[in-house]
Amino acid sequence: MKFAIISDSHDNLPNIYKMLEFLKKENITIMIHCGDVCAPSVMAEIASKFDGQMHLVFGNVDGDQEKMNELAKDLPNLTIYGERGELQIDNKKIGFVHFPWEAETMAKTGKYDLVFYGHDHKAWEKKVGNCTLRNPGTLAGLFSKATFAIYDTEIDKAQLILLERI
Repeated sequence: MKFAIISDSHDNLPNIYKMLEFLKKENITIMIHCGDVCAPSVMAEIASKFDGQMHLVFGNVDGDQEKMNELAKDLPNLTIYGERGELQIDNKKIGFVHFPWEAETMAKTGKYDLVFYGHDHKAWEKKVGNCTLRNPGTLAGLFSKATFAIYDTEIDKAQLILLERI
């Protein structure tokens, strides 16, 4: 199964729409967002246009978290976890958070196969014990080119997607 990992979309609707078109074309029905959507209305826009389940943690610029939680009640495909999330997809135990230092702490527990994070806008992957720690970069394209990632559980690999190439 393939799923998407995005972070730091920062209300950039043109990039968000382009990513959503790609996910639809690729039949990807699970999205993990590692924070910094920004506006509650943009979070609702993503969830309403995504044909699958969206899993979200808050980042440091997700302003009105109370409003986001309220809007999520009317979006059955959106789950908001607060600051840290975890789920299982196929046989992979996954943790996700916004901040790199928290992701490193999660990875060091040995509890997860994969931990995803955002915040610094730098696409990155490294191993911490048996856990793969990955940042999909910034979907907004702030300070770095716009990127997101697709993870394939069957081959146990992630692919970084450069938005300008799709």
